[in-house]
Amino acid sequence: MNMGKLFIIIGIIFLMIGLVWNFIGRLPGDIQFKVGNVQVHFPIVTSIVVSIILTIVLSFFARFLK
Repeated sequence: MNMGKLFIIIGIIFLMIGLVWNFIGRLPGDIQFKVGNVQVHFPIVTSIVVSIILTIVLSFFARFLK
């Protein structure tokens, strides 16, 4: 595989991650709490959803490139 195709694939993956992240946002199941001036957010469910989507997309590209 040449470098041009690799950069295009990586760019498409990052574009898809950005779009998914904007549409998903904070899902129910994400843990968020505030103590004083400190606010902590653990995007557990969002991370799981993004992981599933990336697995599907990367497996599609792997089959497409073979």
